[in-house]
Amino acid sequence: LGFVETPRRFPGLSTAAVGGDRLVVVVAPGHPWARGRAAPGPDELAATPLLAREVGSGTRDAYEAAVAAAGLRAATPLATLASTTTLKAATMAGDGACVLSELAVAGELADGRLVAVHVIGLDLAREFRAVWPAGRAGDAAQRFVKLARRLGDRA
Repeated sequence: LGFVETPRRFPGLSTAAVGGDRLVVVVAPGHPWARGRAAPGPDELAATPLLAREVGSGTRDAYEAAVAAAGLRAATPLATLASTTTLKAATMAGDGACVLSELAVAGELADGRLVAVHVIGLDLAREFRAVWPAGRAGDAAQRFVKLARRLGDRA
């Protein structure tokens, strides 16, 4: 039993939705997108090289799927970094914009180290899914997935 946040489907695995969150575009307070000018639209965001997670990460997959659903293609990243912590640090240092889980940047948004940039016309909601080998979820795994669903409904 595992948990993923990617919109991709995996052959041979069964899945169940257990909750979700929202991705958010974040920048340092001194970034032009944080300074009161009009927020970028989907076209500008997709064309902007962002700081990004590695290929195959759920966060990157979800962002690229949202951009594709808007009929666009995400630009090649400005830099690819292997952790959320590193992305937040680089973004706070003013190295660029990035897209991360709203849950992962809640503290930095609350204390003003990062600024959320609202992008109208781009759905950045994502789903968390439990995954397991098709046909092999035991009773304990099924109970755990039900518990995860109940907890996800409260979030």
